[in-house]
Amino acid sequence: MPNSPLAPDVIVLAGGRASRMGGVDKPGLVVGGRSMLQTALTAVASLGRTVVVGPPRPELAAHIVQTREPEPGSGPVAAVAAGLAALGAEPAPRVVVLAADLPFLTDAAIDELVRRSDDFDAVFAADAAGRPQYLIGVWRTEPLAARLGELDSVINQPMKALVPLRTNIVALPGVDDCDTPGEIAAARTALGDRGTGASATPRADIAAVSLDRARELLRTGLSRLPERQADLHAVRGAALAAPLTAAEALPRFDVSAMDGYAVAGDGPWELRADIGFAGGQRPDGLRPGEAVRIATGAQVPEGTTRVLRDEFARISGDRALHRLPETPLRSDIRRRGEDRTPGDEIAPAGTAVTPALVSAAAAVEVTTATVRGPVRARIVMTGDEIRSSGPLQAGQTRDSIGPILPDLLAAHGVAVLDRVHLRDTAHGFDQVLATTADCDLLVVVGATGGGAADQLRGALDRCGARLLVSRLALRPGGSTVVAELSSTTTVLGLPGNPYAAIATLLALVPAIIGGRTGAPAPRRARGPLRNAGEISGPVARIVPARYATQPGGGWVGDPAIRTAHLGGLIDRDGLVVVPAGARDDDHVEFIALV
Repeated sequence: MPNSPLAPDVIVLAGGRASRMGGVDKPGLVVGGRSMLQTALTAVASLGRTVVVGPPRPELAAHIVQTREPEPGSGPVAAVAAGLAALGAEPAPRVVVLAADLPFLTDAAIDELVRRSDDFDAVFAADAAGRPQYLIGVWRTEPLAARLGELDSVINQPMKALVPLRTNIVALPGVDDCDTPGEIAAARTALGDRGTGASATPRADIAAVSLDRARELLRTGLSRLPERQADLHAVRGAALAAPLTAAEALPRFDVSAMDGYAVAGDGPWELRADIGFAGGQRPDGLRPGEAVRIATGAQVPEGTTRVLRDEFARISGDRALHRLPETPLRSDIRRRGEDRTPGDEIAPAGTAVTPALVSAAAAVEVTTATVRGPVRARIVMTGDEIRSSGPLQAGQTRDSIGPILPDLLAAHGVAVLDRVHLRDTAHGFDQVLATTADCDLLVVVGATGGGAADQLRGALDRCGARLLVSRLALRPGGSTVVAELSSTTTVLGLPGNPYAAIATLLALVPAIIGGRTGAPAPRRARGPLRNAGEISGPVARIVPARYATQPGGGWVGDPAIRTAHLGGLIDRDGLVVVPAGARDDDHVEFIALV
């Protein structure tokens, strides 16, 4: 039994309501051959005294102290307070506070947190998305006890209420928790082939993935929309499901490329009185030595040798046409089919339907095509505190991004059907997810995190959705989730704070459109980020940026971001994706604001 006087004591939180798990005893669930509580206890076995806060567990070793919050299920702060009280009057100078729903946790991760805690009041693990995990931390006992004593009540308080100013965040592998049945199932699959050893690591389907990996998963993993025949001018944002070929030649006949004179043979020429106009009757054929006035786009007469453009011509008093000396000999005739012949490919399958494509197709008498899309979307704003119109009541906040989401999606070719608001209820999403057959993309803002009101993930589990992206290794935006329903509707769950939602949307929507329509991955702007060293950290970031004025161009990113509103995007040219550990002038991706 561990008795090191210098080792931190341990508080393991093993209670809670597990509301998104149907109220089951989550710490007691077996993952990788042992309960998640046992995984936590194994990770801290070399430390000091251990207190487990939660319901009585007779199977625990005698040296483990067991206690319970005064009101079971009253939140993590109440559990921490109960655990600290159970350590008695002389706890160790430091205490490890740990949740019991971490199936991949290892002693190496805990040792690293302890090693990095000397100069701070608290040190917390960060997951692959860079989010601090306040229930995987090492605290100085004195400031923790003091902060608990300052609270009016410890009941139903968030862990952020305890976080001191002097903290350290350490990115660590294997610190992903399990909050839903789907995540439990994925963790069991991940650990099933590798046993229960300390080297086991989570699979990508429950761990955070990089932005590039997420885009790849969406482009290749989403179900394609069905093919259909459509008028091209009515399907902006769709993509061709088959190559588009010319029905007619372009030009359809030999036409003048310039305003000037159609001439036959060598000059000088006798200028006839008739004139050839674009869209008008074709002039009679020319005999050698004759010329006729002609406009750009007009069909040239039979026998025409070349078109003599106006600036190369001179007419004498006897209506004789002369080529000016020292002017070049040019044809200036566009020959039939020199741009397109019938059957030529205008664009390959996957090409987006843009104004340029519609115009190029019309020029060769093509107005319809086989396409997929455009993607039809419904927007779901969540949260009891959100209000889109009318005066705000106590505790409410204005919906500042719902009104602009249709414009942002339309700029990417997504057709928005409607926008709705969903209250925070335990099963509100079940009905929403069950009635998505009329849309291809469900954009949900909020309810993607791990809080009590964040119900989207549980609803996705209940309806058997196929999870493509569980979380993003990106700040902000780490709580983003993308799944596919049995109806093949794509669900894009965005973070609730406005900047994170918009930045993630702009970063992922092109990949979602590509996955649904078959459009290829877009070319991405890259260039030097002049102040990368000032911005980068242990996790990739996406920040507002403006064009750099120094020679060589590039961008200058904003070191600080206010995520609660979009004020930081005013007078900015776009966003930059800053890789972890980037240095000044490293080339980064730039996403233009639409």
